[in-house]
Amino acid sequence: MSTLVGLVLLTLCLDSFATPAVAADPAPSGQVTWAVHITLAPRWLDPAENEGAITPYLTLYAVHDALLKPMPTGPSAPSLAESWSLSSDGLVYEFLLRAGVRFHNGELLTTDDVKFSFERYRGANASLLKDKVREVRILDARRIQFRLKEPWPDFITFYGTTATSAGWIVPKKYVEKVGEEGFKKAPVGAGPYRVISVTPGVEMTFEAFEGYWRKVPRVKRLVFRSLPDETTRAAALKRGDVDIAYFLNGPIAEDVRRTPGLRLMAVRSNAVFFLDFRDQWDAASPWRDARVRLAASLAIDRTALNAAEQLGFAWLTGNVVPRAQEFALQIDPDPYDPARAKRLLAEAGYPRGFDGGDITINPPYEGSGEAIANYLATAGIRLKIRTMERAAFLSAWREGKLKGVVFGGLGPSGNAATRLQMLAVKGAPYAAGVVPEVQDLFERQTRELDRRKREELLHQIQRILHDRAIFAPIWENGFIRGVGPRVEEPALALIPFHPYSAPYEDVRLKP
Repeated sequence: MSTLVGLVLLTLCLDSFATPAVAADPAPSGQVTWAVHITLAPRWLDPAENEGAITPYLTLYAVHDALLKPMPTGPSAPSLAESWSLSSDGLVYEFLLRAGVRFHNGELLTTDDVKFSFERYRGANASLLKDKVREVRILDARRIQFRLKEPWPDFITFYGTTATSAGWIVPKKYVEKVGEEGFKKAPVGAGPYRVISVTPGVEMTFEAFEGYWRKVPRVKRLVFRSLPDETTRAAALKRGDVDIAYFLNGPIAEDVRRTPGLRLMAVRSNAVFFLDFRDQWDAASPWRDARVRLAASLAIDRTALNAAEQLGFAWLTGNVVPRAQEFALQIDPDPYDPARAKRLLAEAGYPRGFDGGDITINPPYEGSGEAIANYLATAGIRLKIRTMERAAFLSAWREGKLKGVVFGGLGPSGNAATRLQMLAVKGAPYAAGVVPEVQDLFERQTRELDRRKREELLHQIQRILHDRAIFAPIWENGFIRGVGPRVEEPALALIPFHPYSAPYEDVRLKP
């Protein structure tokens, strides 16, 4: 026996005596029920259907998994990918998959599934991603390369954060077997929970997948129950019918905070809420005039609105890019100045105000949206309030079907470039029009590899959008959640800026 082999065997023998046996993970038990503030759409169970909002990740984190995703350890934490590397010329990203990962149906997850999921992705920013990638090359069952047409510093930001869900993996063989409609009816993923039942718009039930690679979930069953009425959500939490309630505001949130055994947990998320002046690109619309758009912004008392609706948890801002994201420019919110708002309207030719069309409100933020409409009416801008169901609203906004003004919010992670890509450039899912200077600067920054120069280009874009009042940012959302007495770890503060519980495998009930 060689000395080296002998040392290795000795070490193994010593370790076997020195290391105590590791207890197996406890079997999942119990149930946690969420009162969800929106109508639950089944399409949010399919990573290919991402709308560019944070909403789908409420369910994606339960059922599916991604090569990289925001986790407590970082904004693009290795998940299904054990590791990744970038070639010296900036053109090739190579991922090494974890060994032995399986989907809920027992199929082994391989690079075939990764390539299939990328090619199948048709959600927000799909065209951008696919235009940048020259080839997806499978090296073997665990190694895959994304070969770009030119160096692009934001590939990981778009592919490995919630800016898109192109990196969330579905089983190729299963999808091809059951078809697209079959997959929507019975989704299969590689996440910590598998789908048990879905009542569209009403309830979703998930059961722990004990073969999940990261850890065995502690809770056996998760139930997402749609309770769009805020009073109903709070009452269900107080009765113990639900364990976690999303989106509590104003007096209702205060009442929950005063209730023994309940607690409030608020997060400043990546969601920036703003007024999107859809008709400013119409030469015949009053919204075409930047003075009119600035008047609308000055007419809003953001501080009072924040106190009334969000208990002061929101962060007032003048930028559509959240300040915590890379390359964000900090811009103060426009002040509340109704007198100046009226002067600007008079200068623009509307001394008696004008009819501004619809204001479509992002549900369930009707309270904030109606208050904003009232502020604008006081200044002389008369709007007709329009409300929609959440999934329909996001689709209509993204498809360019909404006119007038939209009060909405978008909350995926990423950086300034990913946020601007959604709102302000050609091909952006939520852009009604584009400022030529912004388009030029954005195209330049995509090719710029010097970080300092790139930051300045992105800052220029943010200054232009603010100075020309293209949008009227209101706040970085303060999302308030209520938690009941049975829950020890609701996973509501584990991933920075994430509004929902995640990772779900970390949710725990009290003993």
